[in-house]
Amino acid sequence: MDQEPQLLFMASLYIFAGLMHFIKPKIYLRIMPAYLPWHKELVFLSGVAEVLGGLGLFWVATKNLAVYGIIAMLGLFLLVHFYMLSSQKAASGIPRWVLLCRVPLQFVLMYWAYLQLV
Repeated sequence: MDQEPQLLFMASLYIFAGLMHFIKPKIYLRIMPAYLPWHKELVFLSGVAEVLGGLGLFWVATKNLAVYGIIAMLGLFLLVHFYMLSSQKAASGIPRWVLLCRVPLQFVLMYWAYLQLV
C-alpha cells in the first residue's frame, strides 16, 4: 500500500466524491446532460467509478489501472461541465466564472492523476 500523502489525499477525494453520488443523488441528477439516457443509472455508475478509482490508488497492483480510469472518468465528466455552462437550470445559480474555471481544472486533475503512474 502506497502511503504518499498526496496519493492518500487524491484517493480520499475520489472516494468522498463517489459516496456523495449516493448521499445526495439529486445534485448529480440535476446536472446530467439532457441528451444522455438513464440519468439515475449514470449517477450511480459514476459514483461507483469514483469510489473504485479512489480505492484502486491504495495498492501498487491496481494503481495504474485506477489512474487510467480516473483520467477517462474526468474526460467523460467534461460533458457535465459543458452542459452546466449551456443550461441555466443545470448551473443551479453557480456563477459562470466558476463554471468556466471547472473546465481547465478537469485537465489539472487529469495531469495530477497522470503524475501518479508508476
